[in-house]
Amino acid sequence: MLNLKLPSSPIPGLEVVEITDAHVEALQRFFETNSEYNIAVNGEPPGPSEAYEEIHGELPTGWSFAKKWLIGYLDKNGAMVAVANVVSDLLAPTVWHIGLFIVATERHGDGSSQKLYRGIETWAGASGASWLRLGVVEGNVRAERFWERQGFDQVRLRKDVKMGRLKNTVRVMIKPLRGGTLEQYLALVERDRPDTHNELVPPSQ
Repeated sequence: MLNLKLPSSPIPGLEVVEITDAHVEALQRFFETNSEYNIAVNGEPPGPSEAYEEIHGELPTGWSFAKKWLIGYLDKNGAMVAVANVVSDLLAPTVWHIGLFIVATERHGDGSSQKLYRGIETWAGASGASWLRLGVVEGNVRAERFWERQGFDQVRLRKDVKMGRLKNTVRVMIKPLRGGTLEQYLALVERDRPDTHNELVPPSQ
């Protein structure tokens, strides 16, 4: 899994890169220019070290995973127009988690979000994922509707998740890529059963 190639871009003219410290300034500009996500889920604009923290952020202690991918999409001028954080084999083999998915505001409504998500889904499925998992803040209606349209269903709610200045209710959502039932998923990821009480990595949108 560690030697997987990056997803290809489903949108002509966009270059796909794995974001590293070399991209910290471009990523920071992206966050500051497209601050709606931070305001919606954290209650405040992105801070001055937002990009650095995203690049170097670690998953909770004890969480098993294969790799954390931070993927950027650059236009012909080298400007970042979309970002995705994807974690392979999170908590169980074949379960991939979308921890962040932001598309530039200027591209909202033109189909870019759907195309880029579909590219990630195709890549993950071809790379061994049987399930996609994510969290979306309840009340972030645009994001909730987007993920529902992509075929994600809610597994459970997690309440009072501290995010920036806010305490949010997070909807944990999943999508099977090779068929499968909710019970089959929950047999893999016990923590997502509705009767468990624990935190979630930050939501996707």
